[in-house]
Amino acid sequence: MKLPLLAGGVLLSCIFTAQAGPLVYQPVNPSFGGSPLNGSYLLNNAQAQNKIKDPDITARVQRSDLDRFTDSLQSRLLSQLLADVGSDNTGSLVTDDFSINIVDDGNGGLNVQIMDLTTGEMTAISVNGLIPD
Repeated sequence: MKLPLLAGGVLLSCIFTAQAGPLVYQPVNPSFGGSPLNGSYLLNNAQAQNKIKDPDITARVQRSDLDRFTDSLQSRLLSQLLADVGSDNTGSLVTDDFSINIVDDGNGGLNVQIMDLTTGEMTAISVNGLIPD
């Protein structure tokens, strides 16, 4: 009989001495104010769940110096063609991938026609209100 009474007294004393404190949110991610020590743990967990693997670097196609030179030359010619439009000159440029035709209509309008030679798509850009020199 003493044991149940003693257990009840201990239980009652625990109930009355227990106090609640305020709940405080502590972020885990260091980007949002959490401990900086959690960064590597979170990164390792994210990488472990990542199912996408990087492609083999050696399998990537390396561009040759000639390809880079060709692209640079095409860019330069296109830049020169667009700069000549300001001097009332028109012209065209044809490469392996596209064809550009620039026509000044003489009334302050400029028509640029771009054709993708690989797909056959055509884009036309018309600009009005250009002030001739």
